[in-house]
Amino acid sequence: MPSTSPFKPIALLAALGLCCGAAMAQMKVGVVYSATGPTALVGIPQKNSVPLLPRKIGDLTVEYIGLDDASDPTQTVNNVRKLLAEQHIDALIGPSGSPNAMGVIQFIADAGVPMLAPVGTAAVVQPMDEQKKWVFKTTQNDEIIGAALFDHMARTGIKTLGYIGMADPYGENWYRVASELAAKHGIQIIANERFARTDSSVVGQTLKLVGANPDAVLVGAAGGPSVLPEVSLVDKGYKGKIYQTHGAALPAFIKLGGKKVEGTILAASLMLVLPEIADSNPSKKLATEYIDAYKKLNGEAPATFGANVYDAGLLLANAVPKAEKAGKPGTAAFRSALRDALEQTKELVGTQGVYNMTPQDHSGFDERGRELITIQDGQFKLLK
Repeated sequence: MPSTSPFKPIALLAALGLCCGAAMAQMKVGVVYSATGPTALVGIPQKNSVPLLPRKIGDLTVEYIGLDDASDPTQTVNNVRKLLAEQHIDALIGPSGSPNAMGVIQFIADAGVPMLAPVGTAAVVQPMDEQKKWVFKTTQNDEIIGAALFDHMARTGIKTLGYIGMADPYGENWYRVASELAAKHGIQIIANERFARTDSSVVGQTLKLVGANPDAVLVGAAGGPSVLPEVSLVDKGYKGKIYQTHGAALPAFIKLGGKKVEGTILAASLMLVLPEIADSNPSKKLATEYIDAYKKLNGEAPATFGANVYDAGLLLANAVPKAEKAGKPGTAAFRSALRDALEQTKELVGTQGVYNMTPQDHSGFDERGRELITIQDGQFKLLK
């Protein structure tokens, strides 16, 4: 990476065990991830990306305090309250799961600490209010991803749609988005099913979907659970198109689904198809550097979910120097100024798109933050 990047020495520092300790740190950042439990396929690459975050921003050293919530929203609350009360963090990165994130917004807002949420659901930042103004989302909002999916449906003659989503904020918000976009494109949703993140079977829901016989099915799920409905549909003989959200944007989706997920259509980060992306794309160079650093540290390529944590580091690196002018880390003035600086982020290139935050948009992605993708011969490919 260029010498001006705060990320350049991180992999080496992590390998040598030289990351800044608590005694040296001037700023504390909590990181909550689901490295175990049902959301682990999302949380593991996020945990593994923490050593790649900047340990120095301007004149400040940064300490990251990581905690695993085991995919349990109750444990997430306990972790966040502990980070706020005992570590006095200036910012929070995480948690991994959408329900987990929704459950801690109140505590973050009450403490006046910005949260950079690497979660799928836009419900953490929509509709904007006095609590959610403390949350910044490092993934594309559902509407941006959904627009690409429904444009494709309309172009290819889809008239009827079945929906199956997780029974949590991720699945519920996706149904809301799907309903609005379906109406806009003249598509009728004729089946609507839910399943729990921990379910091992969705046969009942699948039979209802197959019985309704829609032209296509949209799966609103994230991580490993995104595979289950699709495999079940194929097993029960469904022959229509199957669409997935950016929640399925991970290599394990193909590994777990095998030939049964061939032909899946999703909209997600350019990271899935980086070799096919033009060099002129502003995010390609940065995404390549992140992937290379992650591989060096962990011996394998990251899922896009890890990049959501990496981008949180980029956002902090951009905002902290501005916040420092208002006060020192550990003070309410610094944390409030950090929130304001994050909200003023303009044209910041991340690994998955370009961030432009506003008081009403705390995700900040536009069409540069998505690609229409399919699965062909066991690989993610640009859908052309």
